[in-house]
Amino acid sequence: MAIAPCSDVAGAGGREKLSGAARRGAARRGAARQASERQTLPLRAARWPSMAPARNYANQEMAIFPMNGAMRDTVVCTLPEFEDEEVNVRECLRHQCKGACSATFFKRKLPITSWLPQYSVGWLVADFLAGLTVGMTAIPQGIAYAGVAGLAPQYGLYSGFMGAFVYIILGSCKDITIGPTAILALMCQKAVENSGADYAVLLCFISGCIILLMGLLNLGFLVTFISMPVTTGFTTAAAITIASSQLKSLLGIPGKSNEFLESWITVIDHISETKLWDTVLGVSTIILLLLGKYLNNAQLKRENLSTLQKIYNKIIWLISLGRNAIVAILGTALAYYFYTKDESPFVITGPIAEGLPPFKVPPFSTESNGTTVTFGGMLGELGASSITIPLISVLESIAIAKAFSKGKALDATQEMIALGMCNILGSFVRSMPTTGSFTRTAVNNASGVVTPLGGAVTGALVLLTLGLLTSTFQYIPKATLAGIIIAAMFFMVEYEIVPLLWKTRKADLIPFFVTVAVCLFVGLEFGIISGIAVNLLFVLYDAARPRVSIQCSKVHSHDVLLVAPDYSIVFPAAEFVRKKIIKKCIELDNKAIVILDGRYMRHIDATVAKNLHSLWGDLKIREQKLLFWNWNRSSRFTLCGIDPKLSALFQEGTTLEDIFKERPVDENGSV
Repeated sequence: MAIAPCSDVAGAGGREKLSGAARRGAARRGAARQASERQTLPLRAARWPSMAPARNYANQEMAIFPMNGAMRDTVVCTLPEFEDEEVNVRECLRHQCKGACSATFFKRKLPITSWLPQYSVGWLVADFLAGLTVGMTAIPQGIAYAGVAGLAPQYGLYSGFMGAFVYIILGSCKDITIGPTAILALMCQKAVENSGADYAVLLCFISGCIILLMGLLNLGFLVTFISMPVTTGFTTAAAITIASSQLKSLLGIPGKSNEFLESWITVIDHISETKLWDTVLGVSTIILLLLGKYLNNAQLKRENLSTLQKIYNKIIWLISLGRNAIVAILGTALAYYFYTKDESPFVITGPIAEGLPPFKVPPFSTESNGTTVTFGGMLGELGASSITIPLISVLESIAIAKAFSKGKALDATQEMIALGMCNILGSFVRSMPTTGSFTRTAVNNASGVVTPLGGAVTGALVLLTLGLLTSTFQYIPKATLAGIIIAAMFFMVEYEIVPLLWKTRKADLIPFFVTVAVCLFVGLEFGIISGIAVNLLFVLYDAARPRVSIQCSKVHSHDVLLVAPDYSIVFPAAEFVRKKIIKKCIELDNKAIVILDGRYMRHIDATVAKNLHSLWGDLKIREQKLLFWNWNRSSRFTLCGIDPKLSALFQEGTTLEDIFKERPVDENGSV
């Protein structure tokens, strides 16, 4: 079906029944007029291929007739590039295909092509120093995060180089560094503990595929359903859980410590087994890291510094920036010294597998207790983690990219494509799930990185460690690694969000505390799902109970009841709005004309239209009139689809006086 001006269908009257020949003639004339005047179907109407509304702007009336083949070619879409100019489907597809082959599109999908031709020696020096600094931070963190995930130490290093290399080609933010993070490591922990390292590698591959698909389909908007209170609640709970899980290593006591409650139960049960020197080393590590973070405040700030003072500032800056690497080296050296003296005051990391990981397809089946677990069985074991980990990865990476974009436009779609490919290719070298790391990205930014090529130095340093230095890192005390992780968690607990939400909107504290509580006592996956669910309940309630302004006035001797919703009414609110209007009419007990203001009604659905039709009937029984004032074309179309007689109730005008000026209301409610 298609809609065309009534004059084209039925002449002056616009109501007579037409013959087949007349209908075909009207169809041809309608198609010709649409082609010439470009008064064609808006994009939203293209959902129904058999419907193509066209409007008679002379008398504001509509009629419906079958669409022939010629007219179907005129269904159009609107492209931003054409500044609201409407084009037909063929033109739209041709433009999209042409854009996909353009140099701009190529540069957008391969960001390396935009900066590599301009690369200079000065940039190379800056990127080399930044990559070296990040690499020195990434190595101890990677080993530590592998421990959080319950994996062997080498898996943290396996996860630290492929993302760095891939992001050089596909990444659009120079500061981002891709690698293992504490939150993703903790979310992998359950699957790894129950089933082994193959599950972490498969989870990396699945996460990459989902993130890549989200990027290709422009589904990044899904992340917007995770509100700020839920995000901060999840981050806070994850930080508390991670720090709690490291207490065991900090104190040098045995036992399991994965979940929040389990960690504290283990500490309480084994507190008598605390090892003094592990505790001293771990606490000293935390103190040194916290002092190092604020060491930059000791720099000289005045102008015209001498050479010696500049050197002093540079040394302070380097110590603050490389504090993670410094404490790891000090702890390793201390443990190795005691090892040469045949003493073992600390619990050390232990042997780390030497050599580079094999490049092979991710495991789609595995062996468990002598039986083969198929791909379906592995997916079942992973459960909700295969969905929540990709979402958290995207959320972390996009948030970090926004924080360091420095006012530049961020291509979130490209970031998702880059992150997806980092995980997919990482799974071929036995990587666990990776995403953007805030700590390492901050170090990268502070080190003065110019392009993503700094990641090549970071990745090369990790590979060098795997090839030559694993025997050295086996002496890193576990208390040192625990101190590194706990110190990082101090700055992930967003305690300042509570007074902020209290001052702005107290209701937002509910999803925040729900997320924190469920994450701590049930699990991270269930926590973030619970927080999203609570937030969506708030959104649904607001949609079901919109604010509706009802004002009584008198215009040209007519009693008027002006009803103005704040935004579009959707189906959960349809009955609520109808009852509210009827209740007000009963309270006033007069014959006031009800005018429903549609200025903010972008669209309505069939349920709302049906309820408004019922409202019209209710008011007719009460001998009251109903008018629809300043409603847009889409909403009119939906209402008239319920009952064409409603078209007589639509009115336009800047003020209410324009409606009633010298135009009395008739018995049907029209003006």
